Amino acid sequence: MDKHATAGKTGIEQGLQLCTICGNYSRQIDNPETCPVCFNDIAQRKNNSLQKTWALLITSMVFIIPANLYPITYLLKNNILYPDTIFSGIISLINSDMLGIALIVFVASIAVPIFKIAALAVIALSVQLHWNLSPKKQLWAFGFVEWIGKWSILDLFVISIMVAVFDKGHLLSVYPGVAATSFTVVVITTLFAANSFDTRLIWDAQTHE
Repeated sequence: MDKHATAGKTGIEQGLQLCTICGNYSRQIDNPETCPVCFNDIAQRKNNSLQKTWALLITSMVFIIPANLYPITYLLKNNILYPDTIFSGIISLINSDMLGIALIVFVASIAVPIFKIAALAVIALSVQLHWNLSPKKQLWAFGFVEWIGKWSILDLFVISIMVAVFDKGHLLSVYPGVAATSFTVVVITTLFAANSFDTRLIWDAQTHE
C-alpha cells in the first residue's frame, strides 16, 4: 500500500478495520464482520458509540447532584443521628486536623467526578459539533480520564478510614445515605461512558469538517 496515497486518511477512508481484541488490522472488503486472526466480531467503529456515551454521561450528570447535596453517611452516636454530606464530611475532617484525608476525599469525591464528566462532555461535543480542537490533546485528556477512573473507588476506602478513625468505644454506628448510592452510579456510569466512546471518532470529526 502506497504510504503517500494513504497519508492523512482515516481507517474508514482506507477501508481498514481494527480488532480491539488482538489489535490486528484487516481490510473491510475481505471480511467486514470477523477478525481473520482471533475471529472476534469487528466493525469500523463501535456501534452507536456517541449515543451510548451521551446516555451514560447524562445519567452521571443527573446523579452527581444528589451525590453532593444529600447525606452520604449517617453517624449514630449516643442515640443521635448525624447526617453528613461529602462537603460537610470534608469540613469535619479539616476541623479534626485531618487535612490530608480531607484533601483525598475532596479530590476523589468532588474534583475527579466533575472533571471526568466535563472532559468527556467536551470531547463528545467536539466530535458531534466538529469543533476545531486538537485531536492529540483530546486523546491525552481521554487517556487521563480512563486512567483516573480506576481510582474513583478510592472514596469508599476513605469512608472506611473515617469509620475506623471515629469509631471509638463502640459509640458510633455508620449507615450509608442516598448520596452513597448516587455516587456509586456516577462512578459506574462515567467508567462505562469512557469505555463506550470510540476515540477514532475524534479523528473522523477532524476529517469531515
